[in-house]
Amino acid sequence: MSDPRAKPQRRRPRSTPADQARAAAFDVLAAIREKDAYTNLVLPPLLRSRGLTGRDAAFATELVSGTVRRQGTYDAVIAANLDRPLAKVDAAVLDALRLGTHQLLAMRVPSHAAVGTSVDLVRAKVGPGPSGFVNAVLRKISAHDLSGWVRRVAPDPASDPVGFASVAHSHPRWVVSAFTTALGDRADELDDLLGADNAPPKVTLVARPGLSTVEELVAAGGAASSLSPYAVTLDSGDPGGVAAVAEGRAGVQDEGSQLVAVALSRAAVEGRDERWLDVCAGPGGKSALLAALAGSAGARLLASERQVHRAGLVAGATATAGTGLLGVVAADGTRPAWRDGSFDRVLVDAPCSGLGALRRRPESRWRRTQADVDDLVPLQRALLSSALDAVRPGGVVAYVTCSPVLAETSGVVEAVLAGRDDVHLEEAAGLLPGVPDCAGPLPGTVQLWPHRHGTDAMFLALLRRS
Repeated sequence: MSDPRAKPQRRRPRSTPADQARAAAFDVLAAIREKDAYTNLVLPPLLRSRGLTGRDAAFATELVSGTVRRQGTYDAVIAANLDRPLAKVDAAVLDALRLGTHQLLAMRVPSHAAVGTSVDLVRAKVGPGPSGFVNAVLRKISAHDLSGWVRRVAPDPASDPVGFASVAHSHPRWVVSAFTTALGDRADELDDLLGADNAPPKVTLVARPGLSTVEELVAAGGAASSLSPYAVTLDSGDPGGVAAVAEGRAGVQDEGSQLVAVALSRAAVEGRDERWLDVCAGPGGKSALLAALAGSAGARLLASERQVHRAGLVAGATATAGTGLLGVVAADGTRPAWRDGSFDRVLVDAPCSGLGALRRRPESRWRRTQADVDDLVPLQRALLSSALDAVRPGGVVAYVTCSPVLAETSGVVEAVLAGRDDVHLEEAAGLLPGVPDCAGPLPGTVQLWPHRHGTDAMFLALLRRS
């Protein structure tokens, strides 16, 4: 018999395991932070390895992607509810706070569930010590909605509009300034542009001509686009489940990337039109489309990529290109192995900041700096100059960046043109008659925008060697 006078023993609370969707999101944030990983590359295989499908996979995807996109806003909110500097919070605990904040402010998760599951996540992944701290901070955050917190933590929009936009739309201040400059006299579109960067993009497929058709992809569940003649969008589903994609006859490719390749293929050339070149071909999406377009025109494409492992990716992407592919080589575009004047059309998809693709790679906004842009500009100029040497007189070069930042776009083109009297700008916008309102910063150039066209912010200049 038990002694009735004995004090009752307190049971130790059991640790509640974190649910799998939230644990997956937490692990992806750790990979982004520790290994410079990208969500779109890390998350899909992680979901497969853990058997997460359907609603659980969708929840994990929105949780991690939305958290990364809104990190700047959430950090300002979290900092306003701390008794210490944000930098003093353990990195793993901060990841859990960000995930919890996204659930509270941007997802249809009840407050008690968002707070409770975040506490469970910290206990499971970090330990019991910080659980009370996480609970207290998230309960404070649950007191207001997202717009309410923005009004409390962002600078005054009247006195500091760039600072307000930076916090409200979760973009670094220098990026907001660069985008404002790039918009020029359309700077009133800034909020729309930053908002578009925070919206998940649709999956866009490309029907490679001669290998697949738009009709085939539409029959597989897509919807034809009005911009690119080869684009089909998917509202849902795994693109790998589309037969043409699985067989390499079609691919996943942003419509902006398709349009710059289409424009190059449509440009008039004087004389022969047999040899095309893609100077910075990795990972191969544009090369695959260009090779198909070249084959349809009776030409052949040479794809060149400096890094050997990326040249291997190009080879895989163009494996079904057939007669339209001349070959894939690992070569430095600034010190090419080919003779001057060897090609009729050349694409320079130059390495750039990638700030035009923040919808797809939201991590880039937190990794890139103004210094990175400054470092890239000399390489971009060298690649464009070398490409102009590679094209024969009468041929054309397409200079392309996935960035609207003027230093990488019009600045590079103007600098190269100033040093050559054998090159002039051609009209590129007229080659894309189905694309409205796409005038770039220089006459004849093209600038696509997420908020206007639903594409990445691709820049295109077409230059002809005379």
